[in-house]
Amino acid sequence: MRRDWQGPADLRELQLFGQRIWSPASRLHLGDLAWGYGMAPGPRPEAPMALWESGGETVAWGGLHLPGELSLLVDPARPEFTAEVLDWAGSLATGPLTVTVLDAERHLIDVLTGRGFVPADLDGPFFLALSRSLADLPPVPALPDGFVVRPVRGERDVDRRVAVHAEVWAPSALTADRWRTLTAGWPYSAEFDLVVEAPDGRFVAYCMGWYDAVNRSGEFEPVGTVPGYRRRGLSRAVGLAVLHAFRAAGGETALVYPRGDDGYPVPRRVYGDLGFTPHARTVRYRRP
Repeated sequence: MRRDWQGPADLRELQLFGQRIWSPASRLHLGDLAWGYGMAPGPRPEAPMALWESGGETVAWGGLHLPGELSLLVDPARPEFTAEVLDWAGSLATGPLTVTVLDAERHLIDVLTGRGFVPADLDGPFFLALSRSLADLPPVPALPDGFVVRPVRGERDVDRRVAVHAEVWAPSALTADRWRTLTAGWPYSAEFDLVVEAPDGRFVAYCMGWYDAVNRSGEFEPVGTVPGYRRRGLSRAVGLAVLHAFRAAGGETALVYPRGDDGYPVPRRVYGDLGFTPHARTVRYRRP
């Protein structure tokens, strides 16, 4: 049975569903769901969403960004619901329907190809799924004098925390109010949201971590360093600090999903230096 998205309670249901079916072959980690939908968890006309339930549990989710970009999660044990999500999205799309999956999500790919979808834009931008064990982490390196890695400290850091994100990812839709909504929700923890503070008090780099205690996996999403402070080892230091925080919480694996194409090569090199290796990549499917 399908039910359309109502608001924050459905976000929590989606997150619990994603956590239940997660494996390294999954495109969406608990952190992706929190970051992607936690700032504005209510219904949005331009981005309809729905959940499917069977036997008293959630078995599928679809999120359509109009005109036709579909994200979906389907329980690998119930792949037949993939067709229902595709039919729902097709009925709402105002343009060609496209679906991005990991090349390891065979339960989705088999249904997509059976319905005539084919890989598209294989020479264009794509994302890599990178992972690494949290055993045998190198130490967090020393920073230049006066720079400090530390967790975000609640309300008093809100303006600086929003500002560093906006400077890295300009133009940015992140506001102080959206930040408060995101960080008030599960599973955000400042324990995994670390910044580099410069001698003048400005935040100049950060790594936002999301930890899934059930699957003992942590994800980086997002990460950034302010232009003018790059190539100083700040990104490596704050990333390693978050990896150590994951391990201290009981984590076994860390993940990150950077661009994998040569149009934006720096992030994958940074993560490679941190010991991450690829295990999958995204592929976009569309119907000819």
